[in-house]
Amino acid sequence: MSRRDLILQEIGLKPQWTRRTLLAEAAAQAAQLPAMAAAPAVAEMPQESTMPAAPARPAKPDIRVEAKVVAPPISLGDTERAASIAAMDWPTLQEAVRNCRACSLCETRTQTVFSAGQPEATLMVVGEAPGADEDRVGEPFVGQAGKLLDSMLASIGRSRKENVYIGNALKCRPPQNRNPTPEEMALCTPFLHRQIELVAPKVLFTIGKFAIQALLERTDPIKNLRGSLHDYRGRPVVISYHPAYLLRNPPDKIKAWEDLLRVKAVLAEREGAGN
Repeated sequence: MSRRDLILQEIGLKPQWTRRTLLAEAAAQAAQLPAMAAAPAVAEMPQESTMPAAPARPAKPDIRVEAKVVAPPISLGDTERAASIAAMDWPTLQEAVRNCRACSLCETRTQTVFSAGQPEATLMVVGEAPGADEDRVGEPFVGQAGKLLDSMLASIGRSRKENVYIGNALKCRPPQNRNPTPEEMALCTPFLHRQIELVAPKVLFTIGKFAIQALLERTDPIKNLRGSLHDYRGRPVVISYHPAYLLRNPPDKIKAWEDLLRVKAVLAEREGAGN
């Protein structure tokens, strides 16, 4: 068995995700996906309805670019605070996150969750908020959702240990993994915006609806946003489902695989062009 086959088997998509005509056979493969046991409650995003099997697509991902979307305001009228964060270097930014008490989440967190991976990476993954495991460990995407994300990235030759940087829209866990409030989002996203500026990735892989809201100020369902290339301040954004959602809805792994292929294609284009 090849190394690629072992990776896909680890993700839980063998024998359905195969090398030949992956996208053209997606619908037939989705019908054969084995049932999976319900995952532990590690979700960092609310439940979305299970989607039908993906229609057949050409093997080469479509990388259409939508009209550019201006990023949302990065705080609730606190322009001085936002400007201060926008000028921070790495050590200052990390210290500011560690000591942040701008909202009530500081009262219930175990610790802040800043990032994981390589700050010089060309691919940056943007998630939503820490869950219980992340709050305990202090690193984004650990536990079952983190293992699935690592396997997904490995399937396109990427790893947080080598060439991926990972950050969240929120740096503190909302109690009981509840949805973040608009105020919490507005106060915390300046940290994420500054992280993106310092990393300067070539591609942003944005997973989960609150991550999408933080970067694109879009509230459309993910099923309506994925499939096209979006833009954040001149950087391409590929949208997909959160790994925690995929653990609960394994048939949608087919769609996540399409999104990963799009990430791979855009990275190859950007890295090859030296953009």
